[in-house]
Amino acid sequence: MSSFEKKTMKSKELYERACRVLPSGVSYGIRALPPYPFFVEEAQGVKLKDVDGNEYTDFWVGHGALILGHSPKRVIDAVRKQLPNGTHIGFSHELEIELAERIVRNVPSAEMVRYTTSGTEANMYGTRLARAYAGRMKMLKIEGGWHGGYDSLHKAVSYPFTKSESAGLNPKTTEDTDAVPFNDLDIARKRIRSREYACIILEPVMCAAGFIAPESGYLQGLREVCDETGTLLVFDEVVTGFRLAPGGAQELYGVKPDLTILGKIIGGGFPIGAFCGPTEIMERIDQKKYPKSEDRVAHGGTFTGNPISMVAGCTTLDLLKDGKTYITIDKLGRRMRDGLEDLFGRGRLPATVTGVGSTFAIHFQSKIPRNSADTARNDAAATKAYFTHMLDRGIIYLSPNVSHCWLSSPHTTEDIETYLTATEEFVRGYKP
Repeated sequence: MSSFEKKTMKSKELYERACRVLPSGVSYGIRALPPYPFFVEEAQGVKLKDVDGNEYTDFWVGHGALILGHSPKRVIDAVRKQLPNGTHIGFSHELEIELAERIVRNVPSAEMVRYTTSGTEANMYGTRLARAYAGRMKMLKIEGGWHGGYDSLHKAVSYPFTKSESAGLNPKTTEDTDAVPFNDLDIARKRIRSREYACIILEPVMCAAGFIAPESGYLQGLREVCDETGTLLVFDEVVTGFRLAPGGAQELYGVKPDLTILGKIIGGGFPIGAFCGPTEIMERIDQKKYPKSEDRVAHGGTFTGNPISMVAGCTTLDLLKDGKTYITIDKLGRRMRDGLEDLFGRGRLPATVTGVGSTFAIHFQSKIPRNSADTARNDAAATKAYFTHMLDRGIIYLSPNVSHCWLSSPHTTEDIETYLTATEEFVRGYKP
């Protein structure tokens, strides 16, 4: 019996119970940790306590959504105040205006906003809007780009990029979607000029591949070729929005897309998604200006503009407004990346580090990856062994197959040093 199993017997019992009612015993496949997931009982700041009383330092922080950590007091207080006034209204209310005003104030491309309840939905509605506005059906995406489970974008997600990404996925839904590598401007230019695309959609920083940054001129080049060809540039900033800067990656890199997809942080820890852009594009949703269904882009959802998500999002964005959180977590991010690079530089285990701001990722290979295909060369055995090593030391992130992490405001210098010490132990002791 492993050390993990010895200290997580209650979690094992819950897992066996979960397997009877949840496929694979989980509500999301990436949470199916080997040999079974631990079950969290309490989450505060960046500390998790499981049902067996074990404590973990969380570097996953709600899939990156919890920039203020778990259960921040100001957000919880605001939610408590809202609860007696309505948890789900189903009619218009002021809070949905207030969050939209904050988004418009911060995100360079945003003049108008519409909400969804997930990033997947936001990508679905956002790209539908792009196709309607451009009057074209074909879309271009990036190999390895993750835009949620929406059928038309569920293509070329995992290597090799030619295989189907899911059983039951109708190939007709993806036949008008093409894919090109990240950070290769020449290939993107040629492809965009060769076909009439409604849009190219990409994460300006490739997050699922390990926070791979755009090379100098890449995003600017995409902006130029999109302008040249009448193709809309769509940034999926579900991860990077309000994470890298108040205005997201588009503020950080100085490139304004035509449409922006948001999620995670804008919900303050509650379910949300949004898509936003200039009035000229967004008004294609307006039933007053476009009364005919064939001219208007349909959008809706029972929980859109949910007041709990709205008040939590407003409070979170207000707490980020003075910029102090970004200074703190970006400094910790630099410390972590510098420390990891130093460790791997002195060790015998080939590994490189990527990341921007408060994000970091480790790739067990000697070459720094430029795109998702490059990350396929990571040493899978070392990656999994590293995850197990860190978990045994009370450090958690997802997944065992990709070593990528977020930092949030409750993280401390001590948390960074503990992470680095555990990594140094791994580098010294790992034997392929």
